[in-house]
Amino acid sequence: MDNENEIVVEVKQGLLKGKVRTDFRDGSYCSFQGIPYAKPPLGKLRFKAPQPPESWKGIRDATEEGNECYSRHVFLQHIVGSEDCLVLNVYTPEIFAKEIKCTLKPVMVWIHGGAFLCGSSKFELYGPDYLIREDVVIVTINYRIGVLGFLKLEDPTLDVPGNAGLKDIVSALQWIQNNIAVFCGDPNNVTIFGESAGAAAVHYLMLSPLAKGLFHKAIAQSGCALNCWAVGYNCTAELAKHLGLEGTNEKKVLEKLQEIEIEELFKAQEKLDHNFYAYKPRPVGPVIEKTYNRNKAFLTEEPIKIILSGNYNKVPLIIGYTSREGMLLEVIQEDKSNLQVTTNFEDAIPHSYNIKRGSVISKHVADKIKEFYYGSEEPTNKDMEKFHILITDSYFLEAIYRAAKLHAQTSSAPVYFYRISLETRLNFFKNLANIKAPGVCHGDDLGYLFKTMISPEIEPDTIEEKSIKKFTKLWTNFARSGNPNGRKKEEFFEDFWQPVTTDIHFLDIGRELKAGIDPESDRMKLWEDIQNHELKRCKL
Repeated sequence: MDNENEIVVEVKQGLLKGKVRTDFRDGSYCSFQGIPYAKPPLGKLRFKAPQPPESWKGIRDATEEGNECYSRHVFLQHIVGSEDCLVLNVYTPEIFAKEIKCTLKPVMVWIHGGAFLCGSSKFELYGPDYLIREDVVIVTINYRIGVLGFLKLEDPTLDVPGNAGLKDIVSALQWIQNNIAVFCGDPNNVTIFGESAGAAAVHYLMLSPLAKGLFHKAIAQSGCALNCWAVGYNCTAELAKHLGLEGTNEKKVLEKLQEIEIEELFKAQEKLDHNFYAYKPRPVGPVIEKTYNRNKAFLTEEPIKIILSGNYNKVPLIIGYTSREGMLLEVIQEDKSNLQVTTNFEDAIPHSYNIKRGSVISKHVADKIKEFYYGSEEPTNKDMEKFHILITDSYFLEAIYRAAKLHAQTSSAPVYFYRISLETRLNFFKNLANIKAPGVCHGDDLGYLFKTMISPEIEPDTIEEKSIKKFTKLWTNFARSGNPNGRKKEEFFEDFWQPVTTDIHFLDIGRELKAGIDPESDRMKLWEDIQNHELKRCKL
């Protein structure tokens, strides 16, 4: 240590100066922030796959956070960040010293959510205080978002096939393989975990040949590659139109997009329709790189085809959901006095079902959905609970449930499925939106894993402290061994969490931990029937 709060380590690119922090119980850990894992993607590197990081001379200051990627702040909505944002943070209980060799610890790599449009690895949302106490190394990363991370061009010679943001994550995982042992992290025991778009990214990494061997376990919280909102499309023509480049060929459009100031590019991006729809892909998100070099492509086939083929990175998986994911759409509606609910039930049919909107089949399926969720009633904002359940299933659960079942069928590695029903002061999305209906909102699990800028003080022996301990034990047990139950029965583990088999075993994470089989079975049967029976019958 240079002084009592500073530490210096050597990674492949040079020397890094970190510092000692204290967690929420006054324990100490080492913090290294703003570490570049790739070359800044500026100028002609804008939209391109990430390049290896550059070395530096002297000691690089890693005591403060680096730039977040250019976007709107996830809560405050003002513009933040920079294009020079491909950095990660490492938090570790100890570091390697030449005179004292440490025991290598499990590594947990956090991938933030934000609809592939916003979010970052910043300490204000993802403080490691809770997880670090379980003797693991925590890495949080930035990756390019918006069109900077997901622009797709069709001409393979232009080298912009899409998914640059996901390739950033691959580069971060490669950096971790090369350097994490310096921080007492085990490069042979890496768990990737994320929530929402971060969970979808985790799932995409399982399906990508580029990520093979870079991680060994995966946790997908409230999202997967099969979700309707986790798929993008080529929005270049729309973007070009907003910039006055309509009809220009792709090469000229790319030249212009790489030359203009980031502020102008961002203004054009904001003119795209980024609303959440079940029935169509989004302009910014993961895409299939059909015409690109297969050795460099992140994704070359539909996710569902990859899963069914069994040709993917088969690692132990935790996947699950919050009991009312659909509250998210209420949270993000600005006019709380006039909340909008689904009235056209074709809107609720996921585009992955490949049903032509407005067709006889589409209208028939829409009627089935309306009848199931509303019966003879007409939807109004006086009964938001029905709306929450519909959106939970249509936008989130039907795909997450399907992914859990299919991976259990096609992988030799265990799949652990969960539902979160826990409500305390740490459910900050629901509490911030002042939602009174029952259930746990999308994102409310984050408060049990990370200390945030709005986390309350955690008093000893409260439900909040007990719940943090349960969550962090389950997640770190899994990171350690691939089994969330751990090697010994914890005092608060009321039930053993079994993996999915032909039965959909799951763990309900509430004030108690309760095991069960086939959650929301009636609701999931509706969606399975739509896929397996109704569509076939209507096509006859």
